[in-house]
Amino acid sequence: MIKVGITGGIGSGKSTVCEIFSKLGIPIFYADKEARDLLYSDILVIAAIEKAFGKIIFDSKNIIDRKKVAEIVFKDVDKLQQLNAIIHPAVVKKFEKWTAQKNNFSYVIKEAAILFESGANKGLDKIISVTAPMELRIQRVMQRDKVTRGMVEQRMGKQWSDDKKINLSDYLIVNDEKELLLPQVLKIHEQLINKK
Repeated sequence: MIKVGITGGIGSGKSTVCEIFSKLGIPIFYADKEARDLLYSDILVIAAIEKAFGKIIFDSKNIIDRKKVAEIVFKDVDKLQQLNAIIHPAVVKKFEKWTAQKNNFSYVIKEAAILFESGANKGLDKIISVTAPMELRIQRVMQRDKVTRGMVEQRMGKQWSDDKKINLSDYLIVNDEKELLLPQVLKIHEQLINKK
């Protein structure tokens, strides 16, 4: 089985591309969603985050407040690295467990916004980068997340450039609302099926 990573900057359209692969019957592991779930379900992760950040990040129900964590990590690179060092190894373990149950598929996909930045590309066989023009990405995220341009640009500043990701990727999907997505996905799908 081939382990494929899908990455791209915020607002590039990774989720849309993953939906197409999913409709083709390919299992998708959403690393960012799994990372969020760990904040509420993994006792070791919660304890490590409390130790690193203190009680300040918990709400009145003693649950981690993701907005408080985001406010801290987007202003402090060291805190972001600390958080990643707690979350990413736990996500890798979850992915390995998940992959072990998918042996009957020719390939599986791991979707992650910071695939390279977190080192989550290690252990993957192929990487797909999804790109879109910067202005289009900003507009998509502002609309989707109901946030300001400045907030989107701040998040983008924490991610690698498209060029850097593309240079390390095996495939490229352009999601600029001009080129059709389906033919691009089908071409990659065929190549991956035939590599099995």
